[in-house]
Amino acid sequence: MFVFLYTKLQMLTDIHKITKEISPITLKEMDAVALMKRTDTKFVVSKKTLPVILESLKEKYRVLEIDNNRVMTYNSLYFDTKDHQFYREHHNGKINRLKVRMRKYVESELFFLEIKQKDHKGRTTKSRIPIKNFEKELSLASNDFIEKITAEKLNLTPALMNGFNRITLVNMQSNERVTIDFNLTYTLEDVQKTYDGIAIIEVKQERFDRSSAIVRELRKHGQFPYSISKYCIGMVNLYENLKYNLFKRKLIKLNKLTA
Repeated sequence: MFVFLYTKLQMLTDIHKITKEISPITLKEMDAVALMKRTDTKFVVSKKTLPVILESLKEKYRVLEIDNNRVMTYNSLYFDTKDHQFYREHHNGKINRLKVRMRKYVESELFFLEIKQKDHKGRTTKSRIPIKNFEKELSLASNDFIEKITAEKLNLTPALMNGFNRITLVNMQSNERVTIDFNLTYTLEDVQKTYDGIAIIEVKQERFDRSSAIVRELRKHGQFPYSISKYCIGMVNLYENLKYNLFKRKLIKLNKLTA
């Protein structure tokens, strides 16, 4: 008896094939749903389920396309203080928190310095400015921007690099975007950690709407909102002496999905 193994190569082939069957949307068209102030709701799923999920959504969403690419590549350089203030605040459950990163949008050949701020209502505000390249030492302009947005004088240094592939969907009926991130890789000098068996789906809306097509589809697969930070998971894996008690269950879940 022959057993069909759903290989990683076949899975990626199916993901690319289905995205080609979805109506495209351009970056310029996406400006109408920029959602720089929004509610972000995350879900963590096995990457194996992506073809089924995408198939169910292809008549309800459009997919971002840049130069014939629909599966994009993102590289990010995250900054933190030397004592990992941003990480510690997230781990300790501080309600108002922020992240600072530089991100390269590979297919667009664009670099941005980005600041994400989450408030006590769970709403996320994203601010950014274009930059020329990654900066291992923050430039004067970058420091000025960070101080202007955060109203703090922060002494930031690079904390980690991460990279992943992303599919971006835009709802045809409502003001909603969905990002699907997979093939996550974290690096710090010669240390590396890869999560190639999971996908992090993030639903970006003005306010959380359970009637959304993606939310209803995920519920069919037994998936419900799950709080997770790609940055914090990377920090736990790359730094040996960080406190991570509150993230232990999340690591177990990720490891199970990756196995």
